[in-house]
Amino acid sequence: MHHSHATCPPPPREADNRMSPGDFDASFTADMPRLRRRLLALTGNPHDADDLLQETYLRLSRRARSQNLTRQQHPYAYTCAVALNLLRDSWQHPSRRERTTDRLPEAGWDGGLDSYEASATALALLSMLSEKEAAAVILVDLEGLTHDTAGERLGAHRGTVQRNRLRGLAKMRAALHH
Repeated sequence: MHHSHATCPPPPREADNRMSPGDFDASFTADMPRLRRRLLALTGNPHDADDLLQETYLRLSRRARSQNLTRQQHPYAYTCAVALNLLRDSWQHPSRRERTTDRLPEAGWDGGLDSYEASATALALLSMLSEKEAAAVILVDLEGLTHDTAGERLGAHRGTVQRNRLRGLAKMRAALHH
């Protein structure tokens, strides 16, 4: 008698072999915490991981009715493969991702990138100035103080604050032109 070491063949495709919704739910629920941890490690965001977990459940529940899941030798590995394919698809096609919010974005809103770039540029320009020039520019132009009030805060005459501010602005303009 010849014994084969091959893997077991998949069960035959019979209507009574289909996984019932209750069996599928029990199987998926058992693997869910482990799968969620894996998705959380991949996405870095619990909300994205939960959304992906739900999408995986929906995809597999449709397949469970068509016996795909019941024929799998390693259901957890199959479930992970489906989840990873969905994640990869969301990365390759970001426009397909759902985005929910309770308000509409402002016109021209870029997620704060312009504001961040402006702040980074301003900090870089201010770092090129002397301490007195930077203080005058910050107090007068950014905080909106008068030359007199800025002078009081800095312990300097208003004319000194004005000269330092003008020198600082001239250096910043020159740096922007280069």
